Amino acid sequence: MDAQNLPGTLYVVATPLGNLEDISFRAVNTLNRVDIIAAEDTRHSGRLLSHYNIKTRLVSCHEHNEKDKISWFISQLEHGLDIALISDAGTPTISDPGYRLVAAAAENKINIIPVPGCNAAIAGLSVSGLATDSFIFLGFLPRKPRRLTQVLENLKSEPRTLICYESPHRIKKLINTMIQILGNRKACLAREITKLHEEYIRAGLKGILADLETRENIKGECSLFIQGCTEDKKNMPDEKELEKIILEHIKSNAAAGTSRLAKQISEQFNIPRKQIYEMILRLS
Repeated sequence: MDAQNLPGTLYVVATPLGNLEDISFRAVNTLNRVDIIAAEDTRHSGRLLSHYNIKTRLVSCHEHNEKDKISWFISQLEHGLDIALISDAGTPTISDPGYRLVAAAAENKINIIPVPGCNAAIAGLSVSGLATDSFIFLGFLPRKPRRLTQVLENLKSEPRTLICYESPHRIKKLINTMIQILGNRKACLAREITKLHEEYIRAGLKGILADLETRENIKGECSLFIQGCTEDKKNMPDEKELEKIILEHIKSNAAAGTSRLAKQISEQFNIPRKQIYEMILRLS
């Protein structure tokens, strides 16, 4: 194929979380060199580009227009133009817009290259004081109480460190729900990472909530890190033993409903209720 007919490259470029110095030389060079920058908020990103005297054309790509603009971006890439995808802060597509564009580029055999850098989840985890060898990133948890409860119930026995994002307006409500379901686990609340009023509160969930309750208001996006389940699993029943236990419960509690029975066994062995519920249905 003639070199001039080759498609362009989509660069996924990480930008600072707050401190403008937290950007790599490679990221600045990439943003200067590409033909188009697809930005979550052009006004917000404009300040970063102005700081580094980057004159590249900015085109908006946010959650409300990404789907409609994908075909245009792909067309530009297919015509040989290079595009850099950036979000307002941190690594694009991680709880931010851009996933659909990356997926479409992959489907169209476009070359996609990451330009790594800041990420709030990893930055906060590194200073949380919690286990870092294995973790689960949950992004923003469901807002609806029932769905949130279901998600947390399924995570009760998860041994890996849990990481989630939350807005300052809902953080107290989220932590309160976590205390009810997960207990008073060790945790770290990171707020305003790399910014002027950067803060890390390391305590049990109850301690963090008590601290927040003393404040008139809470500002800045929050990243929450929660210790995984530390209960000894040696005495936990394996699948065959669990099936036997469930069958015995079904026989001895014939009048009990499936939900009630699942709740009872779930609490007894600290196993997600959904898992027990599905096993009861299968064995009934």
